[in-house]
Amino acid sequence: MKKFFLPIPVIVLCTILTLVSCNTTKNLDTNLPIDIANRPVDEESQKYDQAQIDRLKASIEAEAKGENCTNASDWTFAPMGVKSCGGPQQYIAYPKKIETSILPRINEYTDKARIFNEKYNITSDCIMIMPPTSVKCIKGEARLITPDSQ
Repeated sequence: MKKFFLPIPVIVLCTILTLVSCNTTKNLDTNLPIDIANRPVDEESQKYDQAQIDRLKASIEAEAKGENCTNASDWTFAPMGVKSCGGPQQYIAYPKKIETSILPRINEYTDKARIFNEKYNITSDCIMIMPPTSVKCIKGEARLITPDSQ
């Protein structure tokens, strides 16, 4: 009789563990693809994707402008975004001390803009934006100096 009662707790424990493990898997919503390239091509998707890209751009710009510009040699710039015919959409100035955190985000924005342009067949003005020659601090704000603005 003792031998009969010993396996019962083991069976109950195994059953409980099996039931709990079946309930712990996450139910992922398959209607919302994470990657822009996986979303359907329609007007609503385009608006959603554009909003995502705009949010990323705004956060990058806010991070760069979060620093007070007192010494122009502490700042640098990078191309940001991509036009459908090639070349960057703009250049952004940022402090060198945040370069390791901001450059990957700038590259992520550029990649997402490229995917967006290809996916939705976006056309642009194809005007080449000339790279800045330097950064200048004006009233605590970093300004990009281009050949035509000197």
